[in-house]
Amino acid sequence: MSFSLEGKTAIITGAANGIGLEIARHFSDHGANVMLVDMDEEKLATEAESIVGDGANVRSFSGDLREKLTVANLLSATIDAFDSIDILINASRQVLPSNPLDESEDHFEELFQQNVLANLRVTQAVAKRMIAQAKDKPEANSIGAVINLSSIAADRTHAGLLGYSVACAALNQMTRSLAVSFADQRIRVNAIAIGSVMSASLQARLKQDPEMRSATLATTPLGRIAEAREVAETAQFLSTDASGFITGQVVTVDGGRSLIDPLETAAH
Repeated sequence: MSFSLEGKTAIITGAANGIGLEIARHFSDHGANVMLVDMDEEKLATEAESIVGDGANVRSFSGDLREKLTVANLLSATIDAFDSIDILINASRQVLPSNPLDESEDHFEELFQQNVLANLRVTQAVAKRMIAQAKDKPEANSIGAVINLSSIAADRTHAGLLGYSVACAALNQMTRSLAVSFADQRIRVNAIAIGSVMSASLQARLKQDPEMRSATLATTPLGRIAEAREVAETAQFLSTDASGFITGQVVTVDGGRSLIDPLETAAH
């Protein structure tokens, strides 16, 4: 069983901060060539430079992946830099509140475009490249891996997260459907559904609302908030030969939070 990323090339979206950035750092630390992708050009350049400073083989690409030309340019830039693509991590996520009674404030189309359709278009383009380069790997059981970053919000509804919850549910089903569609091409597709993960944005929210921390811990059986590194390690597993017979799965990283009935927690 191999967890090695040595010599593999990974495209990681949403890599200017948070979980996407941690995955990029983790993959580069473990020998992968990494293309960091994000819309925040300034932040992306800063973070990419810091990783390169550690001796990693890293490039960066800034652009709006909802645009077809941007996706095409991303592939060209990655091939120019590293010759091939082995792994795609769709870690770019957008979370916005929704008012279910107001079409102008439900953000449904915006969230669906960013969290589902953009990921689909990038995946389609990368999969075609993986298939084209597979001529050199006739004996390989798997020629590529795609991992989508999702959320337990897909199954745990919240009145203020209509658009995001529905987008995550769609992303999970897209993961399963693409896994079946790509199976005969030897491309594996999985997702990671996260619960509460410590990031800059979550740290800021916990600082503003101290009660949020105790509420989160109370509804998480393992009694803590995950580190972004733990999501990165799960992504590594799903990207390597160690998970060579796993596809179409939504792997939940939430400390057991999605297993608990909120009413049961409130009763205690």
